[in-house]
Formats: sequence, structure tokens, C-alpha cells
Amino acid sequence: MNDAQNTVETAAAGRAPLPFVQRTPLIAGNWKMNLDHLQAIALVQKLSWSLKDARHDYTDVEVAVFPPFTDLRSVQTLLTADKLPIVLGAQDLSPEAAGAFTGDISAAMLAKLGVQYALVGHSERRQGHAEGDELVGAKAAAAHGAGIVPMICVGETAADLEEHGPAAIPLAQMLAAVAQLPEGAEFVVAYEPVWAIGSGQAASAEQAEAVAASLREALRDVVGDDRAAATRILYGGSVSSQNIAGFMSQPNVDGALVGGASLKSDEFSRIIQFRKHVTGA
Repeated sequence: MNDAQNTVETAAAGRAPLPFVQRTPLIAGNWKMNLDHLQAIALVQKLSWSLKDARHDYTDVEVAVFPPFTDLRSVQTLLTADKLPIVLGAQDLSPEAAGAFTGDISAAMLAKLGVQYALVGHSERRQGHAEGDELVGAKAAAAHGAGIVPMICVGETAADLEEHGPAAIPLAQMLAAVAQLPEGAEFVVAYEPVWAIGSGQAASAEQAEAVAASLREALRDVVGDDRAAATRILYGGSVSSQNIAGFMSQPNVDGALVGGASLKSDEFSRIIQFRKHVTGA
């Protein structure tokens, strides 16, 4: 843990620093619409072997994978049978509990599969499926209601960035979703600038930190200092083993939501082992 994280800096001048909370870094792999169930099993096996060889401590850096729905049962069976401490996540869920919602998957169904995290509001859902803030918040609430931690994805397009600046859109998206969660609910925020996703051009570590700090500061007013200090904020968008150290050296960046690189077991393993590359970690 670097010294900067021992006292969380605040964005607003004159406000007392947040209480110190030891936030466990989280490295999550979003596979998107890739890999069938057999390929999923092979990838998790290779990843677990690589991390075992590296003597990875899962209590020091948490690892999660977000397979497609069709792979969840196969991956869950493997994790359980081999007692692998990799956490299972879902890429989406329905805001509805049950009923005539063809093609949807409920939070309760996911919970029965051992899913612990669920992505809500990913930019590909917001853009490709026209999901607005109200629906994203409803999905976050549905996840929480089933004992699943929602991972609230926020981010701005290149046009948003030019018109509103780097934090306005992510802040509005986050606050709209958090408003639908009950007091004390646990959640994770994933900041993914849309202009960086899949582009090969990540935000700079300083850009990611500036937005993460703004998000955490905004949380103080809606969930209180303790929850704001404890909430993990991840960066996502062209994350690689070459740039992860820079992101993880920032005091308000607590992990990464990794896309394409998580489909390569060796590369994802190197990203997870970021502590070997962060000075002072």
C-alpha cells in the first residue's frame, strides 16, 4: 500500500480527509461476448495455474471473472470443484425478479450460481441497448436485493469529454444509480472512459485518478464518509500489463475492469500481479 493511500486526499478544499480504510484491490476480467463454456473452463484453468505458480495471494488482490451467461455454470462448477478463490461475476441482469421477461436473467438466478458481482450500466449496454440511468439504478438495486454487489459502470464519450469535461457525465451516472440503493449498500464503481475502451489508447494514470477522486468526493455527500472511503473505484479502458502499475499507484484507483486483455491468461495474470511493478507497493 503506497503512502498516498494512507490518507485519502479530497477534491474539495477545506474538507477533512476521509477516514483511512484498507481497500482490497480488485482486478476483474469482463469477457464480453467471447468464449463458449469449454473455452471458458480452459481459460480459468490456465489463469489459476499461472497465479498458483506466481504464489498469488487472493486476499491481497481480489480476482474476478465475468463470463457470458452460457459459461457461468461451467465456470462456477470448476471454481467450486477445484476450490479456486477466483470470484464469479455476471455481465448483466434483469431489474425484474421473475415473470414474463423472455431472455432476461434475474439476480436470484445468478445468486444461485454463486455470482458475487454484476456489471450494471456498462457503456456497451447504455449505447447498444439504450439503457438509461433509471434502468441502471434498478438493476443495481436488483443485484443488491439478491446479495450480489453491483459494479456500477460510468464513463464519458469523446463528445461528452469535449462538451462537459472529464467528470460530469460519470458523476451523474454514478449518483443516479446509487440513489436507488438502500443506505449502507455495498457497491463498486468502474470508471471506463468510452473513448478508451478497445481503442488501445488508455487514459493516463493522472486522468483516471482525477475522475476517481471526484467520484469518491461526490459519494461523501450521498453515502457518508465511511462508505465513500470504503467504496472501491476501478479504472477500465485498454488496461494492459504495461500500464496497470501506473493506474494502481494512484490513491483513489482501487483496481481495474479489464476487457480484451482478460481473454489472455498470461497477460491477465501479469495485470493481476501489478504489485510486482508498483514502486512502494
